[in-house]
Amino acid sequence: MSDAASEPTIIARREGAAGTLLMNRPKTLNALDLAMIRGFQSALDAWGADPAVALFIVEGAGGKAFCAGGDVRRVREQAIAGDAKAIEAFFAEEYAVNRGIATLQKPWVSLIDGVCMGGGIGVSVHGRPVVVTEAALLAMPETAIALFPDVGTSYVLPKLPGAIGTWLALTGARLRGGDAVAAGLASHYVPKARLPALREALLGGDAAVVERFAEAPPEASFAPHRGAIDRCFGQSSMPAILAALEAEGTDWAAEQVKILRRMSPTSLCVSLELLRRGAGATLDECLAMELALTRSVVNHHPDFREGVRSVLVDKDGAPRWQPATIEAVDPTAIAALFEG
Repeated sequence: MSDAASEPTIIARREGAAGTLLMNRPKTLNALDLAMIRGFQSALDAWGADPAVALFIVEGAGGKAFCAGGDVRRVREQAIAGDAKAIEAFFAEEYAVNRGIATLQKPWVSLIDGVCMGGGIGVSVHGRPVVVTEAALLAMPETAIALFPDVGTSYVLPKLPGAIGTWLALTGARLRGGDAVAAGLASHYVPKARLPALREALLGGDAAVVERFAEAPPEASFAPHRGAIDRCFGQSSMPAILAALEAEGTDWAAEQVKILRRMSPTSLCVSLELLRRGAGATLDECLAMELALTRSVVNHHPDFREGVRSVLVDKDGAPRWQPATIEAVDPTAIAALFEG
């Protein structure tokens, strides 16, 4: 159920020639729970082959968020309880939805106005068009909670220009609407004031109307650092990335080092290896690899529980990582996490 217990967590409607999906947990910034994931799957099953539905429109309720990600607080509770079956169901069904969106033969129009992180990226980036406003805020912040870029982004991120995908995955850098278009996570920039009119036009069933409402986005905030992103985050190991950043000698590079030093060292190394493997894999192979990693990282490594505690439960910003530094991470331990 939603925050207002009388309403479902996802509201699916037929409106004109569109199937509309409203994520409806505004008090949690529309964080995905299993009921929402199953609502997405039901809509894909019901409308995917329905000739009366020309396209899908996906939105978030509440005015603050599209979707802040998966409900990792709940996943942490399940990990503490040793409920591996529930954790497996959540991730397996979520990833099946990501695949369903990617293989859908109809436009999947995401209207992103507000926060869109983690699982929110997963229910948008695999479809097109992806519309962002100036109020959009996109990120893959998993390394802060000792997870890794999942929901099929191990397939998507390596395909972004240069080393942008690696930079986003490791630092959790937040992108505004124009940034997201420049990075390749969004396809169109539409000012917030024009979003209601765009939505109304989409109900006619033609996704191409997005072009009429879209504008050229502002220059990406990371544009001055594009060369440094490629030089530093294109390195093959975490110690090499840190060394390259330190060699840059700029305030921006120093800030990236500070950010990386706050993240789970194990998660950083897992994420980097995941993207390197994902660069040469299919989406199905990436989703399978991510699902296997959830079993070892979520169920067995202490950093995930500690990261969620620090960021979302106690909110003290003082995680106690094991091991505590990037330099102390054993490469064989990282390889073992991929082996299950």
